[in-house]
Amino acid sequence: MMKIDVLTLFPEMFSGVFGSSILKKAAEKELVSYHVENFRDFSENKHKAVDDYPYGGGAGMVLKPQPIFDAVAHLQEKNDSNPRIILLCPQGEQYNQQKAEELSQEDHLIFICGHYEGYDERIREHIVTDEISIGDYVLTGGELGAMVIIDSIVRLIPGVLGNEASPILDSFSSGLLEHPHYTRPADFRGMKVPDVLLSGNHSKIDEWRQQESLKRTKNRRPDLLDKHPLSEKQKKWLNE
Repeated sequence: MMKIDVLTLFPEMFSGVFGSSILKKAAEKELVSYHVENFRDFSENKHKAVDDYPYGGGAGMVLKPQPIFDAVAHLQEKNDSNPRIILLCPQGEQYNQQKAEELSQEDHLIFICGHYEGYDERIREHIVTDEISIGDYVLTGGELGAMVIIDSIVRLIPGVLGNEASPILDSFSSGLLEHPHYTRPADFRGMKVPDVLLSGNHSKIDEWRQQESLKRTKNRRPDLLDKHPLSEKQKKWLNE
């Protein structure tokens, strides 16, 4: 069972996410367990403050090291583990499917969700194993980013999804965007499903899907093709 701990000042934000849809089903199957901890509870300050003014001046407040250091130590001792500790941060590496696949292999993950102007640098230097950003924009806090990452990881755990092929065929897992999908009816208000999908010829269907995946990637995300090793057949399809 994978253990996922979240350190946040707003634990109530996670109840709906962890209690719904695939994340809920994964916990019910005992494939993952979630624990959300308010790191304010670890503050040694009599007012339970977790932030302070930055040395040298500047706008905003900075998260103090003590509450987060002690909260992480508590979780490590409680689980007797050496977890990956992920700091949600706009300065971190940009998140992608390959990182999701890497993290899905871990037994224990701790997510640190910050607020205010930033973190005391000693948190980055002495606790954290990974700094991750979900995009080139700034959010109020790290909670929404943590939810995105956790969702993308949990669905990759074997047994979580009903169809084990689903995560393998997802966009980005293969390095390309996924092919188009169609369902019943075959003719909806004059808009028809491609004939090949109705043919029953699985080799032709597979070839069509590969071609459409390449076409969609070329049109929408040509940058992905620069990183993707193409077979001679795929190169021919692209040229055509």
